[in-house]
Amino acid sequence: MASFLLLLLFFSAAAAAADAVITRRSLAAQGKSDMASLAAGSPMVAGVMNERLKALTTSFAQQIGREFHYCIKNMDREWNTAYNFSSDPTFLTNCMKETDGDLPQRVCTAAEMKFYFESFLEGNGRKNYVRPNKNCNLTSWIDGCEPGWSCSAGKDQEVNLKDAVNIPSRTLDCRGCCAGFFCPHGLTCMIPCPLGAYCPESTLNKTTGVCDPYHYQPPAGKPNHTCGGADRWADVVSTDDVFCPPGYYCPSTIQKFDCSSGFYCRKGSTSQSKCFNKGSCKPNSSNQDITIFGALLVGALSLVLLIIYNFSGQLLMNREKKQAKSREAAARHARETAAARERWKTAKDVAKKHAAGLQSSLSRTFSRKKTLRSHESSKGGTGMPSTESDDGPSNNEPGGKESLTDMLHSLEENPEKGQGFHVQIGEKKKPKGKHAHTQSQIFKYAYGQIEKEKAMEQETKNLTFSGVISMATEEDIRKRPTIEIAFKDLTLTLKGSKKKLLRSVTGKLMAGRVAAVMGPSGAGKTTFLSAIAGKATGCQTTGMILINGKMEPIRAYKRIIGFVPQDDIVHGNLTVQENLWFNARCRLSADMSKADKVLVVERVIESLGLQAVRDSLVGTVEQRGISGGQRKRVNVGLEMVMEPSVLILDEPTSGLDSASSLLLLRALRREALEGVNISMVVHQPSYTLYKMFDDLILLAKGGMTVYHGPVKKVEEYFSGLGIVVPDRVNPPDYYIDILEGIVKPNAKEPVNVKDLPIRWMLHNGYEVPRDMLQSASDSESSFRGRGDHASGDGQSIAGEVWGNVKDIVGQKKDEYDYNKTSENLSNRCTPGILRQYKYYLGRCGKQRLREARIQGVDYLILGLAGICLGTLAKVSDETFGALGYTYTVIAVSLLCKIGALRSFSLEKIHYWRERASGMSSLAYFLSKDTIDHFNTIIKPIVYLSMFYFFNNPRSSIWENYVVLLALVYCVTGIGYTFAIFFQPGSAQLWSALLPVVLTLIATQQKDTFFANLCYTKWALEAFVIANAQKYSGVWLITRCGSLLKSGYDINDKILCIVVLVANGMIFRCVAFFCMVIFQKH
Repeated sequence: MASFLLLLLFFSAAAAAADAVITRRSLAAQGKSDMASLAAGSPMVAGVMNERLKALTTSFAQQIGREFHYCIKNMDREWNTAYNFSSDPTFLTNCMKETDGDLPQRVCTAAEMKFYFESFLEGNGRKNYVRPNKNCNLTSWIDGCEPGWSCSAGKDQEVNLKDAVNIPSRTLDCRGCCAGFFCPHGLTCMIPCPLGAYCPESTLNKTTGVCDPYHYQPPAGKPNHTCGGADRWADVVSTDDVFCPPGYYCPSTIQKFDCSSGFYCRKGSTSQSKCFNKGSCKPNSSNQDITIFGALLVGALSLVLLIIYNFSGQLLMNREKKQAKSREAAARHARETAAARERWKTAKDVAKKHAAGLQSSLSRTFSRKKTLRSHESSKGGTGMPSTESDDGPSNNEPGGKESLTDMLHSLEENPEKGQGFHVQIGEKKKPKGKHAHTQSQIFKYAYGQIEKEKAMEQETKNLTFSGVISMATEEDIRKRPTIEIAFKDLTLTLKGSKKKLLRSVTGKLMAGRVAAVMGPSGAGKTTFLSAIAGKATGCQTTGMILINGKMEPIRAYKRIIGFVPQDDIVHGNLTVQENLWFNARCRLSADMSKADKVLVVERVIESLGLQAVRDSLVGTVEQRGISGGQRKRVNVGLEMVMEPSVLILDEPTSGLDSASSLLLLRALRREALEGVNISMVVHQPSYTLYKMFDDLILLAKGGMTVYHGPVKKVEEYFSGLGIVVPDRVNPPDYYIDILEGIVKPNAKEPVNVKDLPIRWMLHNGYEVPRDMLQSASDSESSFRGRGDHASGDGQSIAGEVWGNVKDIVGQKKDEYDYNKTSENLSNRCTPGILRQYKYYLGRCGKQRLREARIQGVDYLILGLAGICLGTLAKVSDETFGALGYTYTVIAVSLLCKIGALRSFSLEKIHYWRERASGMSSLAYFLSKDTIDHFNTIIKPIVYLSMFYFFNNPRSSIWENYVVLLALVYCVTGIGYTFAIFFQPGSAQLWSALLPVVLTLIATQQKDTFFANLCYTKWALEAFVIANAQKYSGVWLITRCGSLLKSGYDINDKILCIVVLVANGMIFRCVAFFCMVIFQKH
């Protein structure tokens, strides 16, 4: 700060000194004859002095620009703002008159100004006098040494004003300082006051004995020593004596005018500023009251947001109603058309039967009365009906597969054809669904197909839906690839602790069959299905898993593998149809037409019995939605709509009543008819459900197989072991109770439950591991065998902890490997990132619209924070509003981070499920961030509409908005990182704590490496710089001193914004990295 103020003084002194030099040279050239005119104060001379004063800028620009770069952005502009007296050089003319043309001999040289500011800095701006010098010391103290007075160097002494070393002797003709100049205490020279200052000659206040408007007293014992001019110019904290007072404006340094009504004048103003509302500014107003504009802006913004919310909500509602009407009309039309065709077909069959009967009767009548010749003729005549009879059955045979196509051709000859069914039969190679573009056409096609499939299903019970459609359309349609999964000696062991979760499991899961996995708690049922689906992470897998008889990774088929988790992971703020439709669009083949995708979704909704709630929100904990059973069916439907070849379900019937369970299992049976390989974990199924399964996999504790085969043979197998199910007892419940140890087997020979896995392996000829044999022989040993505990008996606590850590690390690695795998053997090409981004964007937009109340609360809190901070932390001219901006950075960071947490923290589990199914993580992240840009734009407006109009800083609202926009963008990225990396509670704690800590570091540890890492430092600097740029002229020392003290640079405003935006982008990259790498434990 010392060097700054020193050079600043040198800058002002040099300008004044140069003015004196030019004036003296002009005087010498003119001669004695012109001294009278100079003494009279010629305006021409004053104008020349001012032009020369401005021209001197170039000689000092390089040095000043180098030294003052942190507080002076444009040297020429700052000079004109502070020392351009061309508009009114009256004070120069007046001073020339008062000094009889001796003004050049009274202006300070560079050495004197340097001396003044060095003394000023040594006293930290608090001393109002300088150190002893050549003219003012203990032995020589003349009147010019007093504050507000100056002396002349004499006309005979040549004064070099550019001399920065030697102080000239000034002891002659001492008098008060001219108006428009200030004369420091302890120096005998004058320095011009900058614009924005008011430096009149002082008058003695006889009551206080002080020279007003300054605060120095005339020397005692010198009655002839009157009050002089201003005594010093410093920063506003040290003294504001020369500053133009608030409520007034000073066009020159010797004029002061009252601020008019309808205008306001801040401290240091050179002109009046017009109020937005003239009635709010009374005479001598120092600021304008613009709170009403803030209230109006908030009202307008609230109205706009309310309109957008209501319009968007109405738009969604109208769209849903329109779709519902179109869908209902299409379904009704399809049903009516199907019913009409069925009636027509029935009538045609009846007519054919009557015609056939009449023909037979006539044939018998004629055959009795005719001769052999006529009999032969009659026999030839009966050939005609015989041909009709042959045609009749061929067209009328309901069950024949070979006549089904002809029958459908005859149905299509109905005059009503084309009104209900939208698949042309035998006429076009391509299905009509590819040519359906409008919403009505798509729904008619879909419901026409569904009604046709229902009719075909009634006539051909053994045909699948795909088979019926294929026969009806006489063309090849899309087929699901069948997958058969075989596994041998499948064993899963945790990598760190070496605990075995599955042991020597051997079997096969076949396409077109529904397998039930049962067993007591801890038997590894979910682990087994996870291993089959390739989702078993953190484990060492041994044994073989064959896909269609080949050694291929199951992960390469994840696009056609559906995995239904035990928890109902469904978006609660979307409707049933929106959840299913989103999954269908993202996971079905990209080249599949929209009409066919709609058909798939409608089939699933029809088969799961969700028609009544298709347009209802699923619901969340706070918002009531559909029932628990319906939610469970939606959870299953999310996997069914992607037409999987393998469908794995983890306890899909848990929490469902018997009717819902039966409906769900029927839908799964229908999927199995399509060739889908279905496996599911079931707890305590009813006997009806139990009989609907094709295969049963029964696991004992420790992950060992007790039975794996057809359901029809399970009782036969256990009967062979002597375990007979009692009458009126559900077989699966009885077997599980035995494995749990609750019920002892009712057998003639004692059966050890722990031997059942070995019995099964011996029954099928599988190799039995030695540790299992040893476990079976030792009655006191655990059923898990020594393999589970042998390594842990002598294991220390530290070793166990290390093993758990290795388990976690291995799990993370496996999860990452599973999700990043790019190999695709499913032959299904799903939509790319851009299309998925479009789908995600639509879904996120709907979710945000339905969360409008939460957004409204965020805006309300931001507005209240703006009111409080704008009212309590008024802008201080000394610090350029740094305190209010500090509170702003903390408040906005806290509130915007908390809002950003909701974007990811509440949907982690949804993302994990979608990512595991092959959806794009980048599309998901970008869509969330894109939708949040709306908040990034609106939240600064909401806050500034209150803070700015209550605080009213000198910087413009646009400058504040740009900085606040960059700040919100930055903290939103930080909020993403916290939401993804931490649990919700910890993320909220970090979001509240981090802004406070970083702000303390940024304000207390200035110009340090850690401070530069804090985003709060850059935000606060940008705010302060934007405000400090509006302080010029008399504020120059205050501005430079404050910026130097804070460690800010006035040229770094753009840099600050760039750093904030860069921080936002970096933290978004970190958040995305964490989202991809870190999964749930």
